Amino acid sequence: MGPDKKILFISLTDAPNGAENVLLTMAKEVGKEIWFLKRNQSSNLRIPDHIQAHYLSEISIARGFMQMVPRLWSLTSADLIISTHPYLNALLGLLKRIGYLKTKLIARECTSVFTRFTGLKKKVYQVLYRLGYPAIDLLVCQTEMMKQQLLNHNHFIPASKVLVQPNPIDFVKIKAGAEKPLINGDAKLDFICSAGRLIPEKGFPVLIEAFKNIKTEYPNLKLLLLGEGKERASLTQLIETNGLIDDVILKGQVNNPAPYFKHAKVCVVSSLKEGFPNVLLEMMAVNASVVSTLCAGGIEDIPGISKIEVNNVEALSNAMREALQKNKLNEENVVLDYLAQRKPEIFAHAILNALNNLN
Repeated sequence: MGPDKKILFISLTDAPNGAENVLLTMAKEVGKEIWFLKRNQSSNLRIPDHIQAHYLSEISIARGFMQMVPRLWSLTSADLIISTHPYLNALLGLLKRIGYLKTKLIARECTSVFTRFTGLKKKVYQVLYRLGYPAIDLLVCQTEMMKQQLLNHNHFIPASKVLVQPNPIDFVKIKAGAEKPLINGDAKLDFICSAGRLIPEKGFPVLIEAFKNIKTEYPNLKLLLLGEGKERASLTQLIETNGLIDDVILKGQVNNPAPYFKHAKVCVVSSLKEGFPNVLLEMMAVNASVVSTLCAGGIEDIPGISKIEVNNVEALSNAMREALQKNKLNEENVVLDYLAQRKPEIFAHAILNALNNLN
């Protein structure tokens, strides 16, 4: 792409979730403009000054999509759109397939929808992928497992159009953010930390049960869960039922979780299924004691962390107990070498180079 070519990033919202953060990370490296179909009503991504952010709706994603379509008409075949989220990818692909959208289109897969969902929701995705994905120029998957799952469920997608590129991590940003102080008395606590949306896929009930198993050995230890979501009420009930009201704390959405990751006795990813948990990389960047379930492809190859099977309370209890008994789990140099492979500039330019090679 020449310097005069427009590279446009499009996201459903500016919520500070994994998919949105990855798109913004790439935009910082090679883009100047990002569109959000809807402005998130609570916490938001922090957009740097050199990025032009356009919010197409304050009301709904559907309205934002209707506002987006006319704006796409002026783009040319020399331009490039990079998007994430299956719905958005499919709809942009459909516009390209019917000849309305003339740009090149790179779409990033943020999760393995065909293994994550069942029933009617899975059927809807099957239809959307069939309608829109044939026109996408390059599909980016986070892991080899995700690529194989995508191809196995969508035989019309040629393997040559799919690039496996691991998620990036802005190591400098995470390290700087970790130096911020903890507030509201949290700095005085001994705690285990986990983070993510409060949804079933994150496996927080398993983590709460595992924490209960080790609580008698560490009476002063707390479990802090950073994030917000639809499972708050059920998790609160589980905490009360297990007599952990004073010990398991739902912190809600935390804009900068890095200080919590840094000061935690152990950081934990308890997910049941993920595309790839970016939060795991953030934890590794600032803490030497990290435990993760094997919830996504590629985790088994990560050095210096404790890895356990998903949905296993006893295994998670034992892993946290072992981590608490050690000064550290990982070797810093090994972890730094691993994270260095995920620099944002490597991620961004690998994708652009792959697109150029297709032409």
